[in-house]
Amino acid sequence: MPRRDPGPSVKDKELYESLRDEGNSKEKSARIANAAAASSRSTVGSKGGSSPTYEEWSVAELRQRAREVSIEGRSTMRKGELISALRNH
Repeated sequence: MPRRDPGPSVKDKELYESLRDEGNSKEKSARIANAAAASSRSTVGSKGGSSPTYEEWSVAELRQRAREVSIEGRSTMRKGELISALRNH
C-alpha cells in the first residue's frame, strides 16, 4: 500500500500508517499516534473511559454521530449502514 504523508501534526508517523492500514480514520489514527508519542505506547489504551460498541447504540444516536462527522445520506441509512459509514469515516 502506498505511504501517505500525514503532515507535520502527526508525531509518530509509523504508528499512524499502521493504524490507517488497519482501517482506522485519519482523525482517530492521528489522535492515537500523537497520544503514543506523548507517553509510552502501553499507557495509551488504558486512558479514558469505556464506550459501548456501535451495535449497542440506537439508530437515533448513530444518526446524531453521523451528523456530527458530516456523513452524507445518513437520514435514509439503516443501522448496519450507519455503523459501517461511521467506522469507515
